[in-house]
Amino acid sequence: QVHIEQSGGGSVQTGESLRLSCTAPGFTLAPYAIGWFREAPGKEREGVSCITSVSSAEYSGSVAGRFTAIRDNANNMVYLEMNALKPEDTADYYCAVCDYCSGHLCLANWWGQGTQVAVSS
Repeated sequence: QVHIEQSGGGSVQTGESLRLSCTAPGFTLAPYAIGWFREAPGKEREGVSCITSVSSAEYSGSVAGRFTAIRDNANNMVYLEMNALKPEDTADYYCAVCDYCSGHLCLANWWGQGTQVAVSS
């Protein structure tokens, strides 16, 4: 089992930005794809973005142009930069370690604990 740690998130107003972080102490993320998912209240978990081991990223239509996945392999970190946030972005966000991306999706091997993002209008 791989322990994935997430940080970031919080409560912001419409149009503001947040950055989510994902790391795995004692486990090297560099060879893996990292997926970002979110689960809004009453809705199913959905894929937001997937970034490959060579930092090629794709995004769901609802976040494309606003969210950016970044990886810092030197520090074993992966980030999700979220700009121009909207109330509909309110959800619990999860990062996941995957073998590869399939578009903006991936099949998770291990999950982070999740972090809450709340966007008010």
